[in-house]
Amino acid sequence: MARLYLGVDGGQSSTIALIADESGRVIGRGHSGPCNHVGTAEGRAKFLSAAGDCLENACRNAGLDAATVTFASACLGFSGGAEDKEAYARELIRSGKYKITHDAEIALTGATAGEPGIIVIAGTGSIAFGRNAEGRTARAGGWGYIFGDEGGGFDITRQALRAALKDEEGWGPATNLRGLLPASIGASSANDLMHRFYAGVPRTQVAALARIVNDAAEHGDAIAREILSGAAWNLASYAEGAYRNLFREREIVPVAHVGGVFRSALLRGEFVRAIRERIACPCGPPKLSPAAGALLEAMRLDGNTSRLSGLPESEK
Repeated sequence: MARLYLGVDGGQSSTIALIADESGRVIGRGHSGPCNHVGTAEGRAKFLSAAGDCLENACRNAGLDAATVTFASACLGFSGGAEDKEAYARELIRSGKYKITHDAEIALTGATAGEPGIIVIAGTGSIAFGRNAEGRTARAGGWGYIFGDEGGGFDITRQALRAALKDEEGWGPATNLRGLLPASIGASSANDLMHRFYAGVPRTQVAALARIVNDAAEHGDAIAREILSGAAWNLASYAEGAYRNLFREREIVPVAHVGGVFRSALLRGEFVRAIRERIACPCGPPKLSPAAGALLEAMRLDGNTSRLSGLPESEK
């Protein structure tokens, strides 16, 4: 009987499943909505619906019956942690072996195509995660918006609003952020914007305003450029922290960067420079997607070291 493998990337915005055969050829892909919360009855229902739909879509695409298929092994990586989702995942998926893990691990495996290295993820928040040749892992950051997440979108917006408030109150240097940030959501002033944030604007919406900081920096605003530079070096410090825990001094390993924050060419360039200066490692975008990373982890769990082939363009 053919051995089949399943990899799932369960994130805050979407869920993606990939199915491969024993040769590593991808034969099915499924896509559905987010499945990152199971803390409430509504969250569990959404999780089961999203994960179930994703699996069914991938099986249909592969010509399989989702109601009867049993995988040789399956790996599922979830945003927000894996512990509270494992029982539900096992309930949905029949597999001989399971690996239920966090999204940073599958992102790293995809980013390096399974080789040792480090990934820095910077979206709303931030984290670095690494793995060495012995399989030992280490993380740096990912502490959330109150105690950490330096260099993430929320932190960049927070730094920008602080600069705008200082300018508005007359005790900080002038910056175009004072006008640009409030105008971006129709606030009357930096102070008004601050109170709107305190009133409960979702963190993802706050983080999205990091693009305003990048626009200001590209138009020559010194304060905005300073904020982006600081974010880049903070993210590099996370990578350095993971590196020091896993690798020998001057050992060369790839460092991958992923997440919305790295859409900023200014920040990305400064980050690459900081990585080269601090740990002298090559730095660039991921080789493969987190879903492909999950699929590689599933195959490795079964002792299958085949390379993936037939990946959809969206997963490369």
